[in-house]
Amino acid sequence: MATLDLFSLEPAQPANPAKLRLLALRDQLHHLGHAYYVLDAPLVPDAEYDRLFQELQALEAAHPEWVTADSPTQRVGGQALDVFVSVRHAVPMLSIRTETDTESTGAEAFDARVRKELELTPADPPVEYVAELKFDGLAMSLRYENGVLVQAATRGDGEYGEDVTQNIRTIGQIPLKLPAGVPPVLEVRGEVYMRRDDFEALNEKQRDKGGKTFVNPRNAAAGAVRQLDPGIAAQRPLSFFAYGLGEVVMAEQGGPAFSTHYGMLQTLKSWGFPVSALVDTAQGAPELIAYHQRIGASRDQLPFDIDGVVYKVNSLALQQRLGFVTREPRWAVAHKYPAQEQVTRVLGIDVQVGRTGKLTPVARLDPVFVGGTTVSNATLHNLFELRRKRVRVGDSAIVRRAGDVIPEVVGIVSSGPRTSYVPNFRMPRACPICGSTVVREKTEMNHRCSGGLFCSAQRKQAILHFAQRRAVEVEGLGDKLVEQLVDTNVIRTLPDLYRLGLTALASLDRMADKSAQNIVDALEKSKQTTLPRFLFGLGIRHVGEATAKELARHFGTLDAIMDASEEALLGVSDVGPIVAKAIRTFFDQPHNREVVEQLRACGVTWPEGAAADAGPKPLAGKTLVLTGTLPTLGRDAAKDLIEAAGGKVSGSVSKKTHYVVAGTEAGSKLDKARELGVAVLDEAGLLELLK
Repeated sequence: MATLDLFSLEPAQPANPAKLRLLALRDQLHHLGHAYYVLDAPLVPDAEYDRLFQELQALEAAHPEWVTADSPTQRVGGQALDVFVSVRHAVPMLSIRTETDTESTGAEAFDARVRKELELTPADPPVEYVAELKFDGLAMSLRYENGVLVQAATRGDGEYGEDVTQNIRTIGQIPLKLPAGVPPVLEVRGEVYMRRDDFEALNEKQRDKGGKTFVNPRNAAAGAVRQLDPGIAAQRPLSFFAYGLGEVVMAEQGGPAFSTHYGMLQTLKSWGFPVSALVDTAQGAPELIAYHQRIGASRDQLPFDIDGVVYKVNSLALQQRLGFVTREPRWAVAHKYPAQEQVTRVLGIDVQVGRTGKLTPVARLDPVFVGGTTVSNATLHNLFELRRKRVRVGDSAIVRRAGDVIPEVVGIVSSGPRTSYVPNFRMPRACPICGSTVVREKTEMNHRCSGGLFCSAQRKQAILHFAQRRAVEVEGLGDKLVEQLVDTNVIRTLPDLYRLGLTALASLDRMADKSAQNIVDALEKSKQTTLPRFLFGLGIRHVGEATAKELARHFGTLDAIMDASEEALLGVSDVGPIVAKAIRTFFDQPHNREVVEQLRACGVTWPEGAAADAGPKPLAGKTLVLTGTLPTLGRDAAKDLIEAAGGKVSGSVSKKTHYVVAGTEAGSKLDKARELGVAVLDEAGLLELLK
């Protein structure tokens, strides 16, 4: 059976080659966009899509008279509006009756009402239904004329909505152009929503810049849809599911024929609309109940919020026969689940220290059942979020929990009666775990513990960072092993790593004698390192590999770095005020200095001062670029050799590049080198150069 091409070109082709190319690009980009946004199966790398998109933009810029509403470039580009225009729905967007009984009896009651209206007896076969998710988003009507999206409107009061076409165009899942054969006028009804991961990322970005955060994904989606500036709307990650039809005007020669609601959904899917994969048919009340329970059990694992499921009589003929009552269809009902937001009392505000040292205020709550579990603690994210929400002990707070998202306080209902004044919450000046100084940079919203090496809350993160490949490199010391060592209290501080014996390691679960010996050998090998690697491994905030190298080059010894003033640190290339303060704060903590001294006492060492700079520097002042796979040297090893010889390794080729070292499967960097006349070496050539 041939595969339907949703975006094939129309048969009549203009003679102009540029316009032919423009139409072909639009067709290709529509096809690629459908695969990416709807099917979740990208066909080309992002860079290739961007290249095609930019080519189309250039053609349209050269020929503005060829720009049409269905072009992929028109997803974003409309002017900001002063106000939304009111739109009258050709077919009213009616609401569905809600069954608030969250038990199985809710489905039984709906089935009983349907059977009664259809005058069915117990002897008659069960009614066939379609069961769908009740998305917690914003209802939307999409109007297509001759296969092109011309209008998107909100539900509003059901009869009148608002024209939000410019904003809806920014949603990649919504097709701007439909395939040949669709009705000349087609209104598709569905739900605009925001995925939970997109919602969390949006709120985190807002918190980082001190902006407004959103209560829940539905509010965030509604706010994005009603942005007067489509450029802002485009920055809010929205998604869409189709679930019904509004006005449909068929062509004279007829149109798609379907007799069931389920068949209609599959037709919408074939036209390029996203339809939930969890839509199913159900025979009678027992299968409706099973669907409600099945979705309820997996509700927390869904990537988006729902607040129930929807049952609809599948037969369109029976839907028409059942009709409506008080503007609600008799043939459909929404069957709810327990709410994911509840109100409870704030009993106290504690502070938790995360694995990266971030301090988070957490509300201690009067336990409340929300989102399928009992919640007694909820995050307040940071001090500024807490103040914005005006949370104090004794308040009645709205608590939200959805899926795997950490429960959070999203707002305050009221301040409870207080017998005495409750002061505003203040962040502690010392870490509640280790007593180190708490710091907050002016450009950040978060407070952090500065005792990274010593603080037990950060222990796992500190060890993993120290042992990684670009730091001191302890081969074989991965996440699971570190977690086991810390959780069983085998190691409490970083120097404990070097006190590990074969017996202690071999006693761990699933640790064979040979594996234990490999770890012991790797730890012994890691004791011989370099000052830049050791500095980077300490995990000082803002000190990456490049900065660690500059510090080592400038000061020569670790002691000189630890004792350097902020003014002296500012004299180092690549070190500004924020980095200098972070380094000074780190080494001002006695705990951190103690850990460093213990590591040195355990035998961790490196060449310092003159010894570090000893030996020839044949690549001093030279810039090299690595590309492809070398026969024996890993990229990191090659980089270390080049830098030890005084050279600099760059990520891109330019006229300032002295050599490109190319291995197998070298890519565009090799082409660029040849184009610019840059000398190209293989591994043997590099090793010869290093002698």
